[in-house]
Amino acid sequence: MPASRRNFRIGLATSRTHQDARDSALALLLNGSRVAIEEHLQPELIVVGRTLDAMDHLGLLKDYPRIERFPYGRHGGLMKLVSRVVDSDPERRLDAVIYLMDPVDPSSTFPEAVALKRQCVIHGKPFLSTLASAREWLELESIAIGAAPNPELDATFDLKNEGIAMIAHDAMKDRMLDIAERHFELLDQFGFRCATGTTGSLLNKLAQKIKGEEAGRNWVKPYLSGPMGGDAQIAELILDRQQCRRVLFLEDPHVARQHEADIQLLERAARTVTDYALCISNEKCGERWLDLLEQRVNLCRN
Repeated sequence: MPASRRNFRIGLATSRTHQDARDSALALLLNGSRVAIEEHLQPELIVVGRTLDAMDHLGLLKDYPRIERFPYGRHGGLMKLVSRVVDSDPERRLDAVIYLMDPVDPSSTFPEAVALKRQCVIHGKPFLSTLASAREWLELESIAIGAAPNPELDATFDLKNEGIAMIAHDAMKDRMLDIAERHFELLDQFGFRCATGTTGSLLNKLAQKIKGEEAGRNWVKPYLSGPMGGDAQIAELILDRQQCRRVLFLEDPHVARQHEADIQLLERAARTVTDYALCISNEKCGERWLDLLEQRVNLCRN
């Protein structure tokens, strides 16, 4: 039996370059995911002012009743989204945030934008900053309640032609190993796996334990450690659309990182190819994403 529908409350904002054109990321998202939104999930959308203006101008989700308008960004719209992420009232609290970010728009580095992402990580909520991540999340959550797969997305779930990067900060490496062990069968289906330095070595040791010493020796391709440039190496794979478009990046938001610029570079790379790449940034979301990804892969196979 399908699971009962969960009425998500989703914050929605976009950078200006992703708003106004009929082929903008906002239009591609809401047109491509219209059935998931209007028929399956039926979420409440909390939309920042100018993004909602663009939706009205382009006729996106016309007559959809579950929309609340927030102020323009310059009047505190993004700041209010941050507050709603951490709100203790279940009638106000956001379950996820879609913020389609342009990496060269200065507003993407404003304190409220950085805080919005950080609080989503801390509170274990999806922060979906690319078209690809938002479409995949809406698709997977629709699958979770028994919806039929969107055939337009079938090719992206053929894992033998897909790649994944697995990155974890020091305090999160054990959790990454736990996740990888629980979801090893699924991760093993990817055609390409990579990781930064120490995380890659640990994952290969795990693979040797599961698959045998020889079969697991090169289960992931290890790049340099993050501080030595590994994040930049994986960013290049993403930018060139070569092998790797999904990133599971277990961040520790409570520790200052000397190589913060490299971490931001990797995220900016994903946002540069917004229709291609996605990045999952916390343990809770990563676990659910892999669970639902397995369901979708099996449906695609059948």
